[in-house]
Amino acid sequence: MTDQKEKYFKGKRIFPDSITDGISIKNLIDNHFNGFNAARIQEICHLISKKMSLQDVCVGFSFSGALTPAGLGSSCVVPMIRSGMIDYIVTTGANLYHDLHHSLDLPLTQGTPFVNDNELFDKDIIRIYDIFMDYEVLAATDNWLMRTFSKSEFQKRMGTRELHYLVGKFADEVEQERGTIGKSFVAEAYRYEVPIYTSSPGDSTLGLDIAALNLIGKDICIDSSIDVNETAALVLEAKQVGKSGVVVWGGGSPKNFILQPEPALQEVLGFDIKGHDYFIQVTDARPDTGGLSGATPNEAVSWAKIDPDTVNQSVVCYSDATIVMPLLTAYLEDCGIRREPKRLYRKIPKLLDKLREKFLEQEDLLLGKRSVADTVKFLKESKGAS
Repeated sequence: MTDQKEKYFKGKRIFPDSITDGISIKNLIDNHFNGFNAARIQEICHLISKKMSLQDVCVGFSFSGALTPAGLGSSCVVPMIRSGMIDYIVTTGANLYHDLHHSLDLPLTQGTPFVNDNELFDKDIIRIYDIFMDYEVLAATDNWLMRTFSKSEFQKRMGTRELHYLVGKFADEVEQERGTIGKSFVAEAYRYEVPIYTSSPGDSTLGLDIAALNLIGKDICIDSSIDVNETAALVLEAKQVGKSGVVVWGGGSPKNFILQPEPALQEVLGFDIKGHDYFIQVTDARPDTGGLSGATPNEAVSWAKIDPDTVNQSVVCYSDATIVMPLLTAYLEDCGIRREPKRLYRKIPKLLDKLREKFLEQEDLLLGKRSVADTVKFLKESKGAS
């Protein structure tokens, strides 16, 4: 074989044994996921278990879509929080809201998408594709949330990190009482001090409940600028003491929110750093429509969201998160992957102080004190110096 050909045949030979009863999940993925999106799942498992599992890597998870109604909060997110593999989370308010049904021991059941929805409406049954719940599940969850949000701890200005930590605290109390420990990732994140952010706090029933209470005199003020600065501080620290990686399940607003600290740090705050070191996405969205959920790692490089020098350490799998996330969780458990939990929740205020101090040191770069030309020049020089 000529040298010109040899470089194309460095991968392992596809020559697997037959799959037999009792095969481990690690053996299955390592030896039988050899092509197409199965191979991408193998790459995800290897990238996370071999590189992103190192203690100096800060790993953020974002997920959208109805993952918690399908049970992935307790089956996948909880084990990965416990194993120290998730350092912070960005998700939708809907995933947080539906996660609480499990804490409160309110049932969701397998159903079918092939049903008369007018009949379900008449019977007060809610459908999320092929998952059914009684309307009373929503009513009971809202009742608990309204009582919880009415407590004095919530009557102030705060970001969603603190909001969700407080919700997790009270969800933990419910789980202790009802014996549902481990069924809610919000409660588990509270126990392990994993920060949870949502990019659109008004876009869920949590937001609806808060708005209703404010209408009658409560004073719950959710300030998204707090979240923007906190996540920027978190990523800056990650890049200065180690590496930063993100695992994006689906896309939508959580995807952009977990990636935007990088351009915030570089473009707006003027820090001389590069984008995330590791990027993984599981999506069913196409890139050619121009939507964010289908945006590739290479496109993210142009926005300074991913380090151009490490874009080869990015994996995109075109599949369903409800398939890939359980496979990844089982693989990591089979490998015995464990890290010391970073417990970032308690560290964020100090990281925010460090961000503020470093930003103020660059007085000549502050917004309004530099021209467009100077900004472009600075960004180019930063990219060249990194």
